[in-house]
Amino acid sequence: MKSDNDVVITGIGIVTCQGVGKEPHVALLTAEEAGDPKIETERFAPYPIHPMPEIDWTAQVGKKDARQMENWQRLGVFSAGLALDDAGLKTDAEACASMDMIVAAGGGERDIKVDSLIVDEALKRNDREMLLNEKLTTELRPTLFLAQLSNLVAGNISIVHKVTGSSRTFMGEEAAGISAVETAFHRIKAGQSTHSLVGGAFVAERADILLLVEGIRAHATGEWNPLWSRSADNGGGMIMGSVGAFLVLESRAHAEARGAHIYAVIDAIEGDRGNRDEGRLEKRLSRMAEHAAGASKADMVVFSGTSGLIDLAAREKAVIEQEFAGATVRGYGGVTGHGMEAQFPLGLALAALSLDGGAKVPAFDANSEKPMTAPAKHAVVTTVGYTRGEGLAVLSAA
Repeated sequence: MKSDNDVVITGIGIVTCQGVGKEPHVALLTAEEAGDPKIETERFAPYPIHPMPEIDWTAQVGKKDARQMENWQRLGVFSAGLALDDAGLKTDAEACASMDMIVAAGGGERDIKVDSLIVDEALKRNDREMLLNEKLTTELRPTLFLAQLSNLVAGNISIVHKVTGSSRTFMGEEAAGISAVETAFHRIKAGQSTHSLVGGAFVAERADILLLVEGIRAHATGEWNPLWSRSADNGGGMIMGSVGAFLVLESRAHAEARGAHIYAVIDAIEGDRGNRDEGRLEKRLSRMAEHAAGASKADMVVFSGTSGLIDLAAREKAVIEQEFAGATVRGYGGVTGHGMEAQFPLGLALAALSLDGGAKVPAFDANSEKPMTAPAKHAVVTTVGYTRGEGLAVLSAA
């Protein structure tokens, strides 16, 4: 049943190790086979990562503006520009001026030299709280804190692309990306917003990120292995990826009034978090799965945004196979890397492209994923945070 307040996707801005923009990702989703992984194993050995592709920043970010940003901000502003271009709104000053913006962002890039100094000194002293206070007051430059403001991504998008409606920034790793899209969805559904730019960016090529993840021994080590085939013999299972993913979401009425191309309809989104012990994670995921209860499974593709953390990936896959029996499962982090704040928007972008083209998405892990026999007409996107937070979205072809 169509409604004027249906939430539709009309713009996709996507950057991963697979390439820049829609084309390389459509090629990935429609290929006979997924192809060789784009992986970097030397720069941060023993930790493999999916690196950022070659990017001509000037295509979306002016040289002067780009010089004032760090890579995670550049990637966010660049991806947002791609989404606006794709939606046909980049040069529509009136639409951009009234456009809402919701960004999922992490902390800014850190001063690696100071981090390294603190770690090295901590090996020699036991009064580490005092050491930390000493170094934070003597080693950090004041301007670093400006570079670390999470809402600078939204601020720079406003400056560069003139998106000047309401602005919100969420922090909190994968859950931030889930909340950002969920908020935009419900605002449009409720008639509080007509068009919104939503998404996030994450740069994996940072020693501080690897330290953070490996602090709980979550990162995979050594060579790349397919997502569902990773084992404790090669670390914790996570392989990070540099990702920029932004979407333009509109009400159906707003999109149709301007003749916009609609990639897909978002039927439902839910995010949640809580204790994962004693089957609580499975119960939450099963409850969220009810949003797709009426959708056909024969032409459904489930894009799992699992982090790759071995135990969590297995638990999520068991729920997916139970709740979506008959659907095709694809763990997209296996070919893009895990994009933290950008992971959920990335999954939605891939799902929308698949539905728009009626793709038969190739297996990303041939040992664990079955071939897709029917063109995609329905999609489910999941993201289970590597420490907390879960989300699920249901989409259908336009």
